[in-house]
Amino acid sequence: MGLSDVKKELRKLDKDKLINLIADLYTKNKSVKEFLDFYATPNENELFNKYRNKVYEAFYPKRGFNYNLKDGKQAITDFKKLGTSSQWIADIMLFYVETGVQFTNDFGDINEPFYSSMESTYLAALKFMKSEALLDTFYDRASKIIDNTINIGWGFHDCLIDIYYQFYDDE
Repeated sequence: MGLSDVKKELRKLDKDKLINLIADLYTKNKSVKEFLDFYATPNENELFNKYRNKVYEAFYPKRGFNYNLKDGKQAITDFKKLGTSSQWIADIMLFYVETGVQFTNDFGDINEPFYSSMESTYLAALKFMKSEALLDTFYDRASKIIDNTINIGWGFHDCLIDIYYQFYDDE
């Protein structure tokens, strides 16, 4: 069944049945609840802080010592789905990389998959910022990430510099 089939079936419902269906979805599906809560009372700042904390906890969990990059990336994906503004999306993507760099500086070199995740997110963030005309807005943070990777191994610093200069002309 595709979207057009679903729309066709929804058009058959009267207003009360449609409201009941949405209310049922709201109570049974966490992501629908969050989406509709944001739709009804859009507070991007509050929502951003909630997802920012999820990203942070992926690196610095409240319990245990194991970072979980998958949780951090999932928080970014979920945040994007809520329909927030481009500036908030770019912010959380950079925050993921900033937190990964800080984690490395706190605990020492990690491993290649860790750095690959940071590199791909940094590239995706800069591509996104370029498409949304936000590169100037985030120039200082994008540059500071580079500065904070100087002592990190695995060629991470060099890779981020290459990515950085694809978008910024500081030379």
